[in-house]
Amino acid sequence: MGICALLLFTISFRCSRQGCKCQMNFHFAGIGYFKAFTMSTSYLPATTDSIAQALEAKNPSDAISILYRILENPSSSPESLRIKEQAITNLSDLLRQENRAEELRSLLTLLRPFFALIPKAKTAKIVRGIIDAVAKIPGTSDLQISLCKEMVQWTRAEKRTFLRQRVEARLAALLMENKEYSEALNLLSGLIKEVRRLDDKLLLVDIDLLESKLHFSLRNLPKAKAALTAARTAANAIYVPPAQQGTIDLQSGILHAEEKDYKTAYSYFFEAFEAFNALEDPRAVFSLKYMLLCKIMVSQADDVAGIISSKAGLQYVGPELDAMKAVADAHAKRSLKLFETALRDFKAQLEEDPIVHRHLSSLYDTLLEQNLCRLIEPFSRVEIAHIADLIELSVDHVEKKLSQMILDKKFAGTLDQGAGCLVIFDEPKTDAIYPATLETISNVGKVVDSLYVRSAKIMA
Repeated sequence: MGICALLLFTISFRCSRQGCKCQMNFHFAGIGYFKAFTMSTSYLPATTDSIAQALEAKNPSDAISILYRILENPSSSPESLRIKEQAITNLSDLLRQENRAEELRSLLTLLRPFFALIPKAKTAKIVRGIIDAVAKIPGTSDLQISLCKEMVQWTRAEKRTFLRQRVEARLAALLMENKEYSEALNLLSGLIKEVRRLDDKLLLVDIDLLESKLHFSLRNLPKAKAALTAARTAANAIYVPPAQQGTIDLQSGILHAEEKDYKTAYSYFFEAFEAFNALEDPRAVFSLKYMLLCKIMVSQADDVAGIISSKAGLQYVGPELDAMKAVADAHAKRSLKLFETALRDFKAQLEEDPIVHRHLSSLYDTLLEQNLCRLIEPFSRVEIAHIADLIELSVDHVEKKLSQMILDKKFAGTLDQGAGCLVIFDEPKTDAIYPATLETISNVGKVVDSLYVRSAKIMA
């Protein structure tokens, strides 16, 4: 019966010179499936034939077993190291497909002796690749955080600064997603100072963007904008990959939307959508969704159907766009009932989206105001209870909203609370004589002042 075991191979070499006591030790760790009592001869040669054998395996478990046995090979020749790197990539892909997150974590621990034999850049690529593989497995948020913390400790001990900084940035992002904001902020504050000293602008862009998102989550808009400006400044000095530029544009759109500048936000979301669409990035659908939100917020809901039916929009037809189309229809018809139906039917896409959710209350108020305006249009005097029945809301809620609309000068009227009625006035016509009179008085005052100055000079 096969068992899973961890082996440590130690090969020692002593110098052949007479009297020399120097010794060099090579350690290799391996984990795999072995037959009892035959563990010492279980590894496979690190060759392309072994990789091909793993690819031709009938099921994933057999392929994983073969790849582990390749990694157990103690050879450290350049060709063997190259084959083992390929085996690690294939193994991490298979473990991800099988949702074996714990084994991926164990694999990182297992490979530490191997990392001493390869360049640091390749080590960083492998470590980040395995962490990315774990991230693709659902429900592994806590495991990713603990894994990143372990790797940070190891990189500190091994003095691998380049890799440590990137793992710490990933850890801060995970902590922010887990809503551990204070810990993420403390980690970022130290990391930013360190990276600025090293002048690693590409990493600095990532960290500044992350800081902007973190402050936005904490509702600190001035600091979020300042961090985004810093990210843009660093990005202007280097070549930024399209995906990263799309992320910058997406964050810019989110911040402008938060400031109610929906037209500018729309342009940023459009730029982000084009970047993500070209890369087939999943974030393209969210950029498109926020574009539609901006259209609705500036009362251009009629454009939503056209954008969705465009060539680019048809690629992303699904619940996200259906939700925004339902909201746009409710907005166009000024129907509060349709809006509440959309919220209920598309709760995951609307209320659970943190960006859209921030604007839901504003959307609701807008629709409520438009609905009330539509209902009171035919009346000069109407009972508040009747309006409440028509709109299917409580009398207190309707009365409070009507009083707010009167104060905001959305329409001219007054509330007769004694009779429980709303009195609507005709729009007052401005009389042009009053501004003209004020302008005449102002001009006369200037003439008098000028004459006074001149008479003062003559008397002097």
